[in-house]
Amino acid sequence: MRTRRAATALTAALALTLTLAACGQSSAGGSNEKKDSTGGTIGIAMPTKSSERWIADGNNMVAEFKKLGYKTDLQYGEDDVDQQVSQIENMITKGVDVLVVAAIDGRALSDVLRQAGEQGIKVISYDRLILGSPDIDYYASFDNEKVGELQAGYIVDKLGLKTGAKGPFTIELFAGSPDDNNTRYFFQGAWKTLKPYIDSKQLVVRSKQTALDQVTTLRWDGGTAQRRMDDLLTSAYSTEDVDAVLSPYDGISIGILSALKSDGYGTAAKPYPVVTGQDAEVASVKSIIAGQQTQTVYKDTRALAKQAVQMADAVLHDKKPEVNDVKTYNNEKKVVPSFLLNPVSVDKSNYQSVLVDSGYIKASDLK
Repeated sequence: MRTRRAATALTAALALTLTLAACGQSSAGGSNEKKDSTGGTIGIAMPTKSSERWIADGNNMVAEFKKLGYKTDLQYGEDDVDQQVSQIENMITKGVDVLVVAAIDGRALSDVLRQAGEQGIKVISYDRLILGSPDIDYYASFDNEKVGELQAGYIVDKLGLKTGAKGPFTIELFAGSPDDNNTRYFFQGAWKTLKPYIDSKQLVVRSKQTALDQVTTLRWDGGTAQRRMDDLLTSAYSTEDVDAVLSPYDGISIGILSALKSDGYGTAAKPYPVVTGQDAEVASVKSIIAGQQTQTVYKDTRALAKQAVQMADAVLHDKKPEVNDVKTYNNEKKVVPSFLLNPVSVDKSNYQSVLVDSGYIKASDLK
């Protein structure tokens, strides 16, 4: 009986070995081929669909992951922190292999990302650095301080401050959402550039609101920016025009311009001030072409999506992703290895070559 069982077991083992060999696997459960990308699932948590850039980011990542054979679970939190936390929890429960997260509130994800860390799920912080969590593995973004430098530098150049233009000129400052870590870097870059001219009285902030906590705009909301600009015009500019407005984002710029239009700006007698922006959204590029918004900062989200995908693919193959900054981005628990891309200043003079000719925006969308 024992001999017959042994023979039966040997036959079964031989059959299993032949079957595995036919499938390209060894009987030990290994593989005769290099590990490929197919079968993995990537959880992508984006903040909102209210901004066209986040829609583009999500779609670009899905397309890039698909090229490598990955499945994706793309979710938008619609600027609701609890909803984003719930979405990430669901992704963890479903067993995603990597999480790519653009946080709504950079400080609200520590608990849910601890769950990811406990399950060995790698986390890539996307565009906005997630704070207070040791479970962030990598960060993909742009050089955010340079964004602010480009915006402020554009104002300096447009007003001719370096060449001794007569002044003083008036300026008001806006910043992004207080719960987004990028806000600090954008404003830091801008303030560093503008402060010498404010100190020398070439630039005057009539509202006297110059501290970051005085000028933030919750959730980057254009309506909130419009209301604040209305108040500034009423309280500080009843007898004088504003010459420049530092705006960190196109959606905020649109709100600022709405307030300016309501106050009579946009005529030969009362031209628009210099108004900056960020993200090269179609509505703002059209506004630039029309002579309303003056400038935006272009960040090629196609390149950022590719960088995040490359990071995810690398960690899933036990490789170190490419990074170019291992010192700057401290999230209060660790310095997060980062890859930073370069932003580009865009105005009426170069939008065609930078945005349209590169395929980032279709010419037909600007008509």
